[in-house]
Amino acid sequence: MGKKSSLRVIPVKVEPLSALTAAERTAVDEVCARLKSLDGPLIPILHAVQEALGYVPRDAIPVIAGELNLSRAEVHGVVSFYHYFRREQPGRHVFHLCRAEACQSVGAVALEAHAKRSLGIGFHETTADGAISLEPVYCLGNCALGPSLMIDDRLQGRVSPQRFDELVARAKAGS
Repeated sequence: MGKKSSLRVIPVKVEPLSALTAAERTAVDEVCARLKSLDGPLIPILHAVQEALGYVPRDAIPVIAGELNLSRAEVHGVVSFYHYFRREQPGRHVFHLCRAEACQSVGAVALEAHAKRSLGIGFHETTADGAISLEPVYCLGNCALGPSLMIDDRLQGRVSPQRFDELVARAKAGS
């Protein structure tokens, strides 16, 4: 009756499609190639990817894991443990608000409340217009001039709520 097939089915592992653009994939590949020979290369690679792309994209995690012979869970664990690593594209400007004790003693708590209220976001979030991301930091080394704020790479001291509003307006105008 029926002839038995001699074909053997071999399962194929299909990787999910990556949302990385070609330029992002190239950047991740170049960073990995350049740094994977370091002792303990994971954190330097994550820093370099964030420097190149502004954040560590979710789809970069399996690429990095593969290059370092680590599990995706190991890489994801490091990215999610350290608050410095962003997992979402940041706004055009990143505001790092100091939360250390010296800044708190001169008004950082009130400044934090004002920043969150006026921007309509919390820490680790970005305004709806994509202009500003708000991030906490635990010392900018500007203690004598607190409360302190770092906008992108520019340190600001003695930031009052009124000055904060001026800095936000200036950042949005210069976007």
